[in-house]
Parts: sequence; structure tokens; C-alpha cells
Amino acid sequence: MSKRFGRSGILFVISAPSGAGKTTLVEAIRQTPNLFYSVSCTTRTPRSGEIDGKDYRFLSDADFRTRLGGGDFLEHAQVHGDFYGTLREPILTNLKNGVDVLIDIDTQGAATIRNCDDPVIRQALADVFIMPPDLEELRRRLHKRGTETEQQINRRLETAAREMELWRDYRYTIVSGSVEEDLEKFRHIMAAEGYLSRRMIQK
Repeated sequence: MSKRFGRSGILFVISAPSGAGKTTLVEAIRQTPNLFYSVSCTTRTPRSGEIDGKDYRFLSDADFRTRLGGGDFLEHAQVHGDFYGTLREPILTNLKNGVDVLIDIDTQGAATIRNCDDPVIRQALADVFIMPPDLEELRRRLHKRGTETEQQINRRLETAAREMELWRDYRYTIVSGSVEEDLEKFRHIMAAEGYLSRRMIQK
């Protein structure tokens, strides 16, 4: 009798300093067929134009704390008084069904996932860091956005400098160029991870 092969899902975790082009890259990756994008939960107020369920899942503080107490989050953090978190169940369900998952998360959240004790998560993980060419290029990109004051930009650059020190913690690092170049490199990573023997399942 002939045997068919399938594979388990891959958990792609992508991190980058603010201004490195991650948001644009993630929007392009999200168009990949059979890819589940994990929308983070947050207790912060929606910003103009943000859509519940697409940009974030907006939860009340009480709801978030209830879910937190129930162990529903794979990782969570409190930033400037607001909670952010990644729900565990949709990720595990998709991975077990052979569907790849994409999480866009900061370095702190990526470290939490990396240290997760769930064997399904550890087996599935492929983490990618998007590295700006240098801080001056990052400053140029932040200025080009025109959405923040000089003080806010400097604060972001200080944070970025700390985050850029953590690139060795990731399995892959992409030195950012154009969006097209970054997307092509990320797709190469996706393809390579998909061919790993340990991900194959004989049916």
C-alpha cells in the first residue's frame, strides 16, 4: 500500500525593532495560502482605523485577566499599563492540523515562546529577527514615517539598540533591505523549514 506524507505546522515568530519594516513585511506574508495569522489580544483602546479581529482582538481588562488566570495565553506582557497576549488554543489547533502559523511579536514575547514547555510549540518554532542595516537607517525610516516627535524617535532608537543585541537568540536573521528583498528571504526560510525531515508525518 502506498504511503502518503504530510507535515506538522510550523510556528513562524517574527520580531523586529520599530521602523524596521516588519508591519509591511507581515502584511505581505499574511497573503500566503494556508497560513494562520495569530492576532494578538490587547486591553488598550482601539486606534483610529483599527479593526477588531484583524489588527488586534480588543478585550476588557476583566476579560483579559480571566483568560490569563485560566492559562489561555501562550505569552503575555503589560506595556504602558495595557495588557497584550497571544492565545494558545488557536495556535496549537492549527499546528496539529498541519497549518503554519505566523506571530508578529516583540523580543520579550519571542523569548517566552522560545522557553515554552509545550513540546508541540518547541517542535514547531522557527523564529526570525528582522535586523535594520544600522541605527542611522532606522532613524531615517522613523523620520520618513512622520508620526512621532524627535523625543519619541530617540526613545524608539534606544529600545531598538537593545533589541538588536538579541539577534543571536533567533534561528534566522534577515538584514533588512527593500520590502521585496525581505519578503523573498522570508519565503526562502518558509520553504526550507517546510522540507525539514523532522516535520514530515507518514500517513
